[in-house]
Amino acid sequence: MVSLPHRGYLQILPAARAPIAVAIALAIPLSACSNPIRSTPASAPAAITHAGDATSRIDHPANPEDPIHKIRHIIVIMQENRSFDSYFGTFPGADGIPIKDGQPAVCVPNPGTGNCERPYHDRHDENGGGPHGARNAMRDIDGGRMDGFIAEAEAGQRGCLNPNNPACTNSNAPDVLGYHDGRDIPNYWTYARQFVLEDRMFEPNASWSLPAHLFEVSEWSARCTEHTPASCVNALDAPGLPIDFRTRRRRVRTAPIYAWTDLTYLLHRNGISWGYFIVSGTEPDCEDDEKEDCPPIPQNSKTPGIWNPLPYFDTVSQDGELAKIQPIARFYRDAAAGNLPAVSWVVPSGPVSEHPPALVSAGQAFVTSLVNAVMRGPNWKDCAIFLAWDDWGGFYDHVVPPVVDRNGYGLRVPGLVISPYARHGYIDHQTLSFDAYVKFIEDDFLLGQRIDPATDGRPDPRPTVRENVPLLGDLRQDFDFTQAPRPPLLLPEKPVTALIAAAPR
Repeated sequence: MVSLPHRGYLQILPAARAPIAVAIALAIPLSACSNPIRSTPASAPAAITHAGDATSRIDHPANPEDPIHKIRHIIVIMQENRSFDSYFGTFPGADGIPIKDGQPAVCVPNPGTGNCERPYHDRHDENGGGPHGARNAMRDIDGGRMDGFIAEAEAGQRGCLNPNNPACTNSNAPDVLGYHDGRDIPNYWTYARQFVLEDRMFEPNASWSLPAHLFEVSEWSARCTEHTPASCVNALDAPGLPIDFRTRRRRVRTAPIYAWTDLTYLLHRNGISWGYFIVSGTEPDCEDDEKEDCPPIPQNSKTPGIWNPLPYFDTVSQDGELAKIQPIARFYRDAAAGNLPAVSWVVPSGPVSEHPPALVSAGQAFVTSLVNAVMRGPNWKDCAIFLAWDDWGGFYDHVVPPVVDRNGYGLRVPGLVISPYARHGYIDHQTLSFDAYVKFIEDDFLLGQRIDPATDGRPDPRPTVRENVPLLGDLRQDFDFTQAPRPPLLLPEKPVTALIAAAPR
């Protein structure tokens, strides 16, 4: 340790420690990714037609030769609360924790001890993390100094009844500077070595889980007063809250209105199938900066919440698509049968989410089971799996997020691309956010249509069409569509029957 410098500066340090790590991989075997099931709206735009052959081939008259259309199934897996440096900060070739002479070369002030502490290898399977609302993001970033992490963690609530409360620090000694490596998360590092690791994937919003999941499916976080898109106003940290959500003053008793446009509206209008798959269990329905404790809230495919916001969208109910929000068991069944939809989103429950204090190994096991299920299928050759973590969870990251509008970007999170067309061992240094997933889906299945108030027929006052931000990279660079489809890479599994298989069917 060294003496604490003035808050706001990182100090170059000479040494670091690296204890032994622990890693467990568990999963559920099942499989497949085959022909997309098409929804059937009353009419589809002339720009896209659907052939009736056995492979449900998509014809793209505007650009039939575009190789992106080799991807016929897209799966977005969204885990919880890890920064890039906390998982891949020492990955070879990535923009990770600054190193000098083989040791971490940065430190973060610890107001509690008066020392400046450096990142360290954390062998523990259970982590604590720190608070991660909009104010915490601002203080962690500290004007670009990236030195507020310990101070915010020490100020967080401890001993929470619900450890998933985003205001909590789930350890007596803050571990926000701890990082994992390939000994702790071997499957994640294997995916990174064999496929694509994105080292500039930023959370789209500088805030917590609910806004992140809203951006994931709609490119905006808002609060609406009526069931009309024009009634919605920007809300980075406090969009409409789900029923039973607790704030300082009350428990929410009225369902929020999500009247702005989401991606499922465009998918449905164009006859593109989709599914949103939920793991039954619990989720942390507490206000992001809540200082009072609250119990975990039950989660399943029928209970909207911060990780399952789609049921509250007007477009989903008006289009008759609520049944597309399904238990995770349906994902495994559809994968095994080759019936996955064209676009799938998968979200965990608390125990397999990696949201502290959930075990890292349980989350890795859950993700491995999903990836293996897809890889075992006959149509692995036409799939793209995008894996990310919804926010930084209070964990340290050294990269200053770029600013694209009043909402973000937020802090950096891990991003992986797994596909038979993914480049081998490629590190993508483009600036990305979850907006890139939406953009890729739109370019592949919607001929570049955007969630754009000027063109989508449902004008809302969102500040930015995020897919068109000039800074945003293009995920096409993560693929080599000239290569023969790569074979599956099945990683070790251990059954997680108690956590996943018992989910309602």
